[in-house]
Amino acid sequence: MGHGHGHGNHGVVEVGQRARTILIGFLAVVAAFAVAGLIWLWPSGAELDQALNRVVDAPGVTYEDATIDAVTEGCAEDFEGSPRCLTLAITITTGDDADSTRTIELSGPTAHNGLRAGDSIEVARIPTDEGPYYSFSGVNRLPVLLILTLLFVAAVLAVARLRGLMALVGLGIAAWVLVGFMLPAIIVGKPGMAVALAGSTVIMYIVLYVAHGISLRTSAALAGTMLGLAVTTALGAIAVAAARLSGFADENEYDLGTLAPAIDFQDLLMVGIIIGGLGVLNDVTITQASAVWELRAAAPQWSRLEVFRAGMRIGRDHIASTIYTIVFAYAGGALAVLLLLYFTTREPLDLFGVEMFAGEGVRTLASAIGLILSVPITTGIAALTVGPAKVLTEPRHIED
Repeated sequence: MGHGHGHGNHGVVEVGQRARTILIGFLAVVAAFAVAGLIWLWPSGAELDQALNRVVDAPGVTYEDATIDAVTEGCAEDFEGSPRCLTLAITITTGDDADSTRTIELSGPTAHNGLRAGDSIEVARIPTDEGPYYSFSGVNRLPVLLILTLLFVAAVLAVARLRGLMALVGLGIAAWVLVGFMLPAIIVGKPGMAVALAGSTVIMYIVLYVAHGISLRTSAALAGTMLGLAVTTALGAIAVAAARLSGFADENEYDLGTLAPAIDFQDLLMVGIIIGGLGVLNDVTITQASAVWELRAAAPQWSRLEVFRAGMRIGRDHIASTIYTIVFAYAGGALAVLLLLYFTTREPLDLFGVEMFAGEGVRTLASAIGLILSVPITTGIAALTVGPAKVLTEPRHIED
């Protein structure tokens, strides 16, 4: 096997010419199919409009901003079954009734928002024969989200610098692919798995190459990601069919089915499995490829098998920590659902067969298996891509 040269962060790493050719050819073919899928599946504006049953407010209803002047426990009338009720004195700040004061009542979940005097809220103005009626619509949370976003960007730039900036650029493009292509394509009824694979592939190409640069090391990580994604997709499809999952886990799916009847919810479940595995796969594969590259730079005398074994030792630690990440991320996101296990007379183990739990189990386990197998796949690809062992004839100097 011939060899060329590739540059790592530390020293110079030789790369196998034949392996490089095969790797680049494989990624080129995958990219061509992904772009073709994007072109074929991209929905038109007319298709999207036709597929949507939009929620339309009653005639004359508008949404205005208001400021809370005071919060009082209790309401003028009791709301049956509600453990708490609040009365808000508010000042309307926009619309026809700007600067006027009103009183609105909150019950149920909205009474537990922790609202205080001075908070900015949104209210619905509903015209009636007796004059406009105002009801609580939501809290203005944009300032908090904006501050957190700015802190996130500042932390990324301060710690990761240029690499962090490029990661943010890649994330922005990936979000555009998700919102501009994948979600509309699912809504109009395009084949869900094809949409997910085409969109996810394009996202991974963009994110990895933009954030980590165009190199054979990144290409090895990308190939490992694609193969890991293929494993996740295959396992997910088999599990969804074998478990007879419908994709309707809670009332949100039923509401969505009414608003967008063209959606295939089994496909939607598969899309969730595929997208859910992307972030963790990306993390694992780029780490493994980088580890192999650094090992080769530090020990050019090692055989590819030795490099692979050393990389797998790193990978096993990474797998162990990432499994905890997957499980606890799900547990945190589904905490309210998990608490319901304590309020039933049925055995908790029996309830895991209910679609609400079984769907998340399939999603989590399929992603985890794809993640685990991506470690040896990526490590093997990277070990084959770096050049063969060579005999050192002079001391090497490794720059920091």
